Amino acid sequence: MYKILEKKLLAENIYAMRIEAPRVAHAALPGQFVIVRADATGERVPLTIADFDPNEGSVTIVIQTLGVSTRKICALEAGEYLSDFAGPLGRPSEFVHEPIEELQKRRFVFIGGGVGTAPVYPQVKWLHEHGVAVDVIIGAKNRDMLIYTEEMARVCNTLHITTDDGSAGSKGLVTAKLEELITAGNHYDECVAIGPMIMMKFVALTTLKYALKTTVSLNALMVDGTGMCGACRVTVDGKTRFTCVEGPEFDAHKVDFDEAMRRQGMYRSQEQRAAAIEAEREAGHKCRIGLDK
Repeated sequence: MYKILEKKLLAENIYAMRIEAPRVAHAALPGQFVIVRADATGERVPLTIADFDPNEGSVTIVIQTLGVSTRKICALEAGEYLSDFAGPLGRPSEFVHEPIEELQKRRFVFIGGGVGTAPVYPQVKWLHEHGVAVDVIIGAKNRDMLIYTEEMARVCNTLHITTDDGSAGSKGLVTAKLEELITAGNHYDECVAIGPMIMMKFVALTTLKYALKTTVSLNALMVDGTGMCGACRVTVDGKTRFTCVEGPEFDAHKVDFDEAMRRQGMYRSQEQRAAAIEAEREAGHKCRIGLDK
């Protein structure tokens, strides 16, 4: 059992949870994820690590209540326990294996969209702690959906905020802000983007014009976290890769985003069905959808 040390509402339906998990905290690296289950009968939910503190033995996850399983996790409060918290899983960000002296000669730009801003944070924090220059762009629909802005401002050189409606920062998309920075003379050696699949696709198309190396995290494709279910399959450079075990980070210019987005859409009907079943159970009725016997 894994104790929830703190629970915090970041934005509508988006929660941060700090979990007591010493073994995971000591082994974690930026870019990795954990598998979480609310209880013994709960679904496995892969979540990218949003922060970790080896000294405290804690790991922070950020969850958006999109379906039955995430709602079940977010219904728990500080002081209660998660049944499972397995990890760290996946491959860490490539830069953690590079010589620090070489990293310090380079300049990064990170782009976080919506909930994707959370897993950007530990990467930027790690680079900041090792003296590497990082600019960050955070995008959201409006000011109420922005997360991690204060935390990010403390660990990056310059923070740029964009919102679709202009209620905070610049009005417009993160891609427009990125082009604005590049055309203004800012030189970047690498871009990392984490967020909605459509956002990452257009970041990749934008950076391709400038021959800017770009990495994306395909954590949204993960289901069981082991690669066994096959739901995380993605085509990268013409080859089938498994996000859970070979990622979640890949070269953005080699990812088939259109295929990845079609794969995401395959599971919407199943999630809607699961939600209907859960509603029946909460109402005290026997499920009539065909899954319960």
